[in-house]
Amino acid sequence: MTNTASTAPTGIGLGMPSMPADREVPVLAPRRPTRQLDVGGVGVGSESPVSVQSMTTTVTADVNATLQQIAELTAAGCQIVRVAVPTNDDAAALKQIVEHSQLPVIADIHFQPKYVFAALEAGCAAVRVNPGNIRQFDDQVKEIARTAKDLGTPIRIGVNAGSLDKRLLEKYGRATPEALVESALWECSLFEDHDFTDIKISVKHNDPVIMVRAYELLAQQCDYPLHLGVTEAGPAFQGTIKSAVAFGALLSQGIGDTIRVSLSAPPVEEVKVGLQILESLNLRERGLEIVSCPSCGRAQVDVYKLANEVTAGLEGMDVPLRVAVMGCVVNGPGEAREADLGVASGNGKGQIFVKGEVVRTVPESEIVETLIEEAMRIADGMRAEGVPAGEPSVTTV
Repeated sequence: MTNTASTAPTGIGLGMPSMPADREVPVLAPRRPTRQLDVGGVGVGSESPVSVQSMTTTVTADVNATLQQIAELTAAGCQIVRVAVPTNDDAAALKQIVEHSQLPVIADIHFQPKYVFAALEAGCAAVRVNPGNIRQFDDQVKEIARTAKDLGTPIRIGVNAGSLDKRLLEKYGRATPEALVESALWECSLFEDHDFTDIKISVKHNDPVIMVRAYELLAQQCDYPLHLGVTEAGPAFQGTIKSAVAFGALLSQGIGDTIRVSLSAPPVEEVKVGLQILESLNLRERGLEIVSCPSCGRAQVDVYKLANEVTAGLEGMDVPLRVAVMGCVVNGPGEAREADLGVASGNGKGQIFVKGEVVRTVPESEIVETLIEEAMRIADGMRAEGVPAGEPSVTTV
């Protein structure tokens, strides 16, 4: 089936005009202006696209296992990786990890100032410290700031509701948005006193409503880049929903410069969710996107089976191609027309749309094969034109 302009009957004409060649990609709000940071070659700030981070779950001192997980994250589309540094052995492993990692490595430091210096000396792209346990850092901020500034290494001030400074817990009674923001800005001021401003901030909470309000307040009070996160978001399903709701609320206002989805799941799953959130908001170039209906009593084909087979057949496709797999004549023609490639199914047949036009009608048994063939042809043409790759996603309508 190589003749994509088949003379097979096209069925009922839909009377729809062709889609314009160039469709403007809308965004909900312009980015909040921020300072700009360089995190190991990845720009973080309003002048750069919103980046996706994750954190390894391996023991950092196990260099091979950590690098293997970083390789998996790289393949999944992660742009920055964080590693935990709770022990001397972990700190000692940083240099080797940094040298062999495909991604910029951020060292996650708590309690021990000596590990901050170890991370800086190892060449980490950035260091994360937590104000909730910063007391042991207080008398060393000047030296940390000087060393980080000399090396050009940014620092993330990472506030978590679960480890909020006791002084602020006593003041506010609990981890309120105001408490989280005061904690972050207080720690920033310690570094600012030593002329260090290469800072990004996070104010994480497990409640998306509190988290969103904290970031909104923070965005009003500083111009530092913001790292978004719902901490301890939970298992994959719950954590995905909480993160998508919170990130969507903030990113739709232009707030947020880098994100980490925290799931009780493999880190690669965090990256997949993060990428999908950005794609859904048009903040990242979309890759393959399967648009499929959830099915209903109007459907005259097995939409679930059809969508799954098309998704499996196009696995690995990396160009921004939108494929609509629809099961009835109500929404089907319109959705198929809006996509780069689509099918509106019914009565044992499928109308195949390419760029808004019906190009052929095929039996139901040939829908999957035809869609895959057309998708490959379109993708080859897009690659020849130099269209950049994106990430795959699946959407139901």
